[in-house]
Amino acid sequence: MNKTVLPPSTIGIIGGGQLGRMMAIAARQMGYGIAVLEPSVNSPLGQIADLEWHAAYDDKKALVELLEQSDVVTYEFENVPYATVRELASFGNLPQGAMPLIVTSHRLREKLAIEEAGYQVAPFLAVMSQDELKYAIKKIGYPCILKTASGGYDGKGQWVLRSDADLPDVLAIIDANEYILEGFVNFTKEVSVIVTRSITGEIEVFPVTENEHVNQILHVSLAPAQIDASLRQEAETIAQGLIEKLDFVGTLAIEMFVTKEGIVINELAPRPHNSGHWTIDGCTVSQFEQHVRAICGLPLVKPQVRGYAVMVNLLGQHVDEALTAWQQPEFQDAKLHLYGKDEMKRNRKVGHLNFIGDDWHKLKVKVDRFLARLPE
Repeated sequence: MNKTVLPPSTIGIIGGGQLGRMMAIAARQMGYGIAVLEPSVNSPLGQIADLEWHAAYDDKKALVELLEQSDVVTYEFENVPYATVRELASFGNLPQGAMPLIVTSHRLREKLAIEEAGYQVAPFLAVMSQDELKYAIKKIGYPCILKTASGGYDGKGQWVLRSDADLPDVLAIIDANEYILEGFVNFTKEVSVIVTRSITGEIEVFPVTENEHVNQILHVSLAPAQIDASLRQEAETIAQGLIEKLDFVGTLAIEMFVTKEGIVINELAPRPHNSGHWTIDGCTVSQFEQHVRAICGLPLVKPQVRGYAVMVNLLGQHVDEALTAWQQPEFQDAKLHLYGKDEMKRNRKVGHLNFIGDDWHKLKVKVDRFLARLPE
């Protein structure tokens, strides 16, 4: 039975990172209290939560307490142990359930679920041994990419294979774990779509976002994506159809490749996504507020871009120069978001800046000048 959760109820969040923090900020603005379960002390979300449990994500006692003390519970990332969530969901209101975690925490299950829903993915095969890897390479061909079936992000747990010369090093790391081998997709652009489905079944789709990566880490996102209107419509239609067919509640981020033949789905994330951070300042509703509305049974808001929006990721090595530039008149209207990370580690996401404007050319020139100042 659907349950509408109104402020000042408490929203529990499993995971204390920056996605949970931004979700909590949106929820606080709406009048909700916040509880969090997170192993680390002084986490980005823990800094602003009302209630905290410092415990492992599979700590059943702590999870039960979180569920019992919260009016609704969600998670901020997909590597929460799904078996524990499934076992304990009956102790509280967890409208997303474990299925989004089950599907998206394992790349093979994810690919199969997307195909079963009727959508295209890159060619792939399961790999569990050196012989299976060699067979998969013969079937798929070079170039290809080996990925761990579970875990890994921002390029971690991935190995690009361009020829037989790359094979010996990869064969050496193959062990009893599960992997998948994917063929390369000849894409023209990388895009993403964030779609939200409420406990009531209502669905809203955010405008397609265009993404640029550096060293497999998201560098810049711009919205709306600079692609043909027909491709934008195709991507948004896929997003709406996929979340409905998967029967997911909450937020689903879908990374896609734009090819000459159409759209190919790359990866899924059952949560707000880095490429949607521009929505905080550049849209009629942020991805975080929309997620809160969805799990609480509130009406969803139609997302519309306020002109053009560009999000620039800030890694640890970027912060000092970004703060210096942000104080200058040319960039001072950019919206700064830092995540409360305890260390400014190199290549670690620690914040972002949102640039909003009505003139696409002028906005792009400004962003390019800002990017030129950031160290590699």
